[in-house]
Amino acid sequence: MKPRVLILHANGTNRDQSVAYAFNLAGATAEIVHLNQLRAKEKKWSDYQILVIAGGFANADVLGAGKLLALELNSFFAEEMQQFIASGKPVLGICNGFQTLVKGGFLPGFAALQPQATLTYNALGKFECRWVTLMPQSKNCLWTRDLAEPIYCPVAHGEGRFMLTEDKLLKTLKDQQQIALTYADPDKKLMDAEYPLNPSGSIASIAGICNQQGNVLGLMPHPEDHVLARQHPRWARGERGFSGLPLFINAVKTV
Repeated sequence: MKPRVLILHANGTNRDQSVAYAFNLAGATAEIVHLNQLRAKEKKWSDYQILVIAGGFANADVLGAGKLLALELNSFFAEEMQQFIASGKPVLGICNGFQTLVKGGFLPGFAALQPQATLTYNALGKFECRWVTLMPQSKNCLWTRDLAEPIYCPVAHGEGRFMLTEDKLLKTLKDQQQIALTYADPDKKLMDAEYPLNPSGSIASIAGICNQQGNVLGLMPHPEDHVLARQHPRWARGERGFSGLPLFINAVKTV
């Protein structure tokens, strides 16, 4: 029986169809569910084995990127979120979903629901949209631990600069294998990639982090946009590889 993927939808979410396609391709059965359906008990969290918060502009980012959706999850679904995470089920937040997980305190997860990090305006203060190379780092993160090669995929964000409230927390992230993905250059230098390779100016070139348990991943780039060979921007010129699909397969095969 294929694992079921719950893809949360809020007004303004616009990348859920692409994520659903990626998970279906990876061997799961993905379902896009509006938050109102969960509040009305039309759908049950317990029926799903994987949880995803997709990208877009949930609730128009009226309080800041991902902030209002984070408040909704903590106000109406705090117990369900905590149970999902504590159970070890895979949880993924992409772009706006990453912002939601961080601003809701679900990541980095040092202390429950206490934000110790943020995703703020890009260092150059402008929206960044380009393809980037991601280097898998964490062997603890179930999403990245078996990835054999980098991921080549696009970013599209204005508030993707990962920052911590205290400098010492960076060492904690490293020691606990919570830095899941970093921006890399074509020569595969793993850390301290500079602009434009690091489009947002994130500390330590961080593109994605996981919780200490390793089942919750948040990342700014969009691996769901490169799961087919023909989606490579230079496919017509014969370039292939570095697909984002193995990241989704990793999660599906764990449940």
